[in-house]
Parts: sequence; C-alpha cells; structure tokens
Amino acid sequence: MKYSPHKYQEYATDFILEHPVSAVFIDLGLGKSVITLTAIFDLCLDSFLVRKVLVIAPLRVARDTWPAEIKKWDHLNGLSYSVAVGSEAERKAALMQRASVYIINRENVQWLIEESGLTFDYDMVVIDELSSFKSYQAKRFRSLLKVRPFIKRIVGLTGTPSSNGLMDLWAEFRILDLGKRLGRFITHYRNAYFQQDKRNGQVVFSYKPLPGAEEKIYAAISDITISMKAADHLKMPECFHNDAIVTLSPKERKAYDAMRKDLVISLKGEEIDAGNAAALANKLSQMANGAVYGEDKRVFQIHDRKLDMLEDLIEGANGKPVLVAYWFKHDLERISERLHKLHIPFRFLDSSDSIRIWNNGELPVALIHPASAGHGLNLQAGGSTLIWFGLTWSLELYQQTNGRLWRQGQKSDTVVIHHIIAKDTIDERIMFALLKKDKTQTALIDAVKANLEVHT
Repeated sequence: MKYSPHKYQEYATDFILEHPVSAVFIDLGLGKSVITLTAIFDLCLDSFLVRKVLVIAPLRVARDTWPAEIKKWDHLNGLSYSVAVGSEAERKAALMQRASVYIINRENVQWLIEESGLTFDYDMVVIDELSSFKSYQAKRFRSLLKVRPFIKRIVGLTGTPSSNGLMDLWAEFRILDLGKRLGRFITHYRNAYFQQDKRNGQVVFSYKPLPGAEEKIYAAISDITISMKAADHLKMPECFHNDAIVTLSPKERKAYDAMRKDLVISLKGEEIDAGNAAALANKLSQMANGAVYGEDKRVFQIHDRKLDMLEDLIEGANGKPVLVAYWFKHDLERISERLHKLHIPFRFLDSSDSIRIWNNGELPVALIHPASAGHGLNLQAGGSTLIWFGLTWSLELYQQTNGRLWRQGQKSDTVVIHHIIAKDTIDERIMFALLKKDKTQTALIDAVKANLEVHT
C-alpha cells in the first residue's frame, strides 16, 4: 500500500530522526508504528546511522502488528525484520538471523539481556507502550536500564503516559534519558514534585503533586517529548458513551451490602473473606458482575442482571458485530454460556486467526480481556460497538481497549461504547475514578502537544 502521510505523521517521523532520545505520546489510531518504521527505514537504509533496532512490544503487538505494518507499506520494502517470540529456541533462532529490526515481547526483555547468552548490540531501541516500563521495581525495567548506556537511540511510544498519575513518568524517563530531566532517583523526583497524601502512621500510601509541579514536570520533559491527539489531526467518528444501568433485587442487594460492611459474607454456607481494601474491591467488582469466587476458585452465582442487559444490548445492535470486554474468568464462562444458549456465534480474541475472522466481519460477538488485548491490536474493521461487561480500574487499559474500535480506519460514522453498571455498587466508583484520572492524563497530553503550525 502506498504511504501518503498526514502532516502530523511527517512531523513525528522528523522528530524521531532529529532527537536521539524521544518520547512520542501519540493517541490511539494515529499510526505510531508506521511513523516510527519510516524513521527506522531512514536511519538504517538511507542515512546508515543505525545498524540494529530492537522493538519491545506487548506479545500480540510484537507477533502481529509490527510485522503486518512492515509488510503493509510500499515505502518500507527492503526493511528486514525478525520476530523473536515463542519458545527459547525459537527466540534465539530469530535473534540470530540477519535483519535490521528485531521484535521481541516485553516479557522477554530480562531473558534477552541477562539469560539468553547473546550480545546486546542494538544501537536503537523502540519501546512500544512506554507505560509498561512505569514500574522501576520491575525486572524488565532494571534489565533494560543496565544496557541503556550502550543504546545510541531510543524511542518511547504510548498514548497513555501517566495513566495512574504523574508518578509514573519518572521510571519512563529514567529509561529514556538516564535521569537527565526528572532525576536519577525516584526519591529525589518525589521530594521535588510531590507531597504526602494518604498515610497510616509511618506508612505513606500515596502522593499528590505540589502546587505548580505539573507545569514544572511538563517543562522538564518538553524538549524530547511530543504529544498528539487523534481529535486534533483526524476526522474521527463520533464516539457515544452509554451507561446501561442494572438494579439488584433486595436479596442481591443484601448480599452485596453485607460484604461491603463486614468484609465477610456467607454464601451457601461458605465464608468468603475479603481481608483488605484491595481484596474487598475485587470481591465487590465480582459481585457487581454477578458472581464471586469462593474457596478453591468455586464460583457462586449472585445475579444475572448484567447478562440480561448484555443480551438486550446485543439484540439492540440489530445484527451489527459487538465487542465485549470482560474482566474475571467467571465473567467469560457465564457470558459464553449465555451466548451458547442464544445460539449466537462468538470467539475469544486470543489468536491471529480469531482477530482475522473478527476484522473480516464474520463474528457477531467477540470477547476480549483488556489486559491481553488492550494494546496495539487493530480491531476497527470488525465492528463499531463495544460493551464493557465488567470495568477495570486501569485508565490505560480502559482507553486502549476503547481505542481498538475508536480509531483511524473505523468505517462507521459512530462508535458506541456501553458500560453495564450495577446501580449503587463499586461500578459507579470505578467509572468516577476513570474520569478523575483522565484529568491528569489530559493535562499531560495537552502540556506537551506538538504545535504543528509552528513547524510548517
């Protein structure tokens, strides 16, 4: 396919070429892969500034999306690549092939650097989903940091740089610039820009930015950072959000309230313990969805309210394909059982084949888990309706999953995103939290947004 880049794509490619260290915060659907690959082609085959490129990405994105993008565009013809996923033997064989671009999933970064026995001689690294390196305690972060001084060029790509707040940015930029802008130590960053927020005695649970800290952080990273929103550069389809409310019966409400109040509930004679806030939130989310795990992972059903609403929403789609996001395994099992009873064909999107079938428009219903299908998958060809059966606390996964349909290439004029919400349950708190976090996310994106007019 012939590549006719938008103005913003040319700008972003030039930015990568001109900045050996670059943070490219590109919104979903703006083509961050082809933008980066165009720069890689120039660096490897035109200017000869780079010999070997390592692309680090989520598994399915590494396996499917990056190879597909290289093969898709005519102007990338001649750019050789090797995909290092699968067994250890398969990964080693792929990494020992002669190529310009090597693509590996992020789970194998530590293996590559510390266990593979292969020389780490990549002079350029691209991190697709830089936000997956936001934890400075993670093994992948520590491993990559060890070899970072030997990398001449590095690019961090993401649409959600600070999904859980500005604290995330330190580790991401520590990998990119070795601490030049936000400091080499998390304690220094924390002391410079944050103050203690929630605590219990000597234990601090959270921090909040000091007055003016956000602006200072944005200014510190602005020289190597660009940010672009889809709405600024593309004629995006309209996106409608709909909260489909379900109400629990008095008996179901009594069980839910007992868990919330006492942290302990007895279902069918078995005690289910939620001993801390995180476990309680998890239990309440399960109950809002209609079932809860007991001992030995046994599932206790509480209600079918969300399943009934899901059935109504699918029927209301009038034959249009529907993507359903679930969170718990028992959600998947109960949804599958209901769809079987309704004789509605469906697939779980866990393979290249199932994704192909969905994008061909051959699936009335497809099921996805946000954690495994949130990043990088192009699903917009298969449909324009997404139903959240169970919500996630993660703003990053929420936005990324929505972006599978609401993105460039969506043929429908409208994208509809339904949230099935159990009234007066933790579902409402989760939606509020997602909206609240988005304020920080939007502030960051706006603060470093590229002003294209200045550069044309």
